[in-house]
Amino acid sequence: MPEAFPILISAPHEDAGERLDRFLVARLKGVSRARVQELISEGKVVVNDAAAKASLKLRGGDRISVLGEAQRAPLKAIAEEIPLDIVYEDDDLAVIDKPAGMMVHGGAGSTDDARNRGTLVNALLHHLRSLSGMGGPLRPGIVHRLDKETSGLIVVAKNDDAHRQLSSQFAAREVKKKYVALVHGWVKQDQGMMTESISRDRVRRTRMTTRLEGGRAAVTHYRVVRRLDTEFGKFSLLDVKIDTGRTHQIRVHVAAMGHPVVGDTMYGAPRQARGHSAAIGLGRNFLHAAELEFRHPRTGATVRLRSELPAELQEFLSRVEGE
Repeated sequence: MPEAFPILISAPHEDAGERLDRFLVARLKGVSRARVQELISEGKVVVNDAAAKASLKLRGGDRISVLGEAQRAPLKAIAEEIPLDIVYEDDDLAVIDKPAGMMVHGGAGSTDDARNRGTLVNALLHHLRSLSGMGGPLRPGIVHRLDKETSGLIVVAKNDDAHRQLSSQFAAREVKKKYVALVHGWVKQDQGMMTESISRDRVRRTRMTTRLEGGRAAVTHYRVVRRLDTEFGKFSLLDVKIDTGRTHQIRVHVAAMGHPVVGDTMYGAPRQARGHSAAIGLGRNFLHAAELEFRHPRTGATVRLRSELPAELQEFLSRVEGE
């Protein structure tokens, strides 16, 4: 929207009968209908020098003035009483065992309700007395992230000093993280390292890819724990360690090997693994952040924590193996 106000618009006679909000959406470049309705509700739009409603039907020849920008309230996450599995807590930090299906924090691109409900941040604000402010009002305390459908250990900072120290350890690749993943097919090598750079997919913007030049460096190490030959097909159970923390890193790297994470339909896994007489599916990704090791930001002592596979992954593994 232009910065010079007021914006003066004359409604042609052929637009008689058009709603005011729809008319303005067509006339103001790059402004959504929701934004136009905010302007109108705040009295920033007048028609023929009088206040107007979004539903006003134009008569044709109307004089419309847009007086200024809408004054949105600053967005911030709000506390919600959501159960949390807090596996470690002190005055500086907490480590949470996050369930699959929970986003770490809301996004800035959707409605206030959608981005400020049901996330780890909402739960943290209810359970913890304080969180660092370095992540901003939508991401207080958040030092690193886990994908929505990935479960396991995530550390959060309670104050800015702890946040700075932990962020520095992540940036220096000093934090040790181990994941457990079940992937489709038999991975050939018993262990290996993947170093393909990762970029955002130019067509499907929610996806990442290894197929573009100039991506961000990413390093993933894997070790085959065991190979499974089941009635639902072949699988490999992997221990995975990452030196970097790129978006979807493990999921993208194993998919690029031809072995997508079970349940990860975004990167090529089937919705169900089919046997001769049955099919089995998993409503989440078989990816779990099982171990986390870092230096305590205040004392320097090593903090090592472990999380067992959640029940739904243990049950899936047992069913696949026929137990």
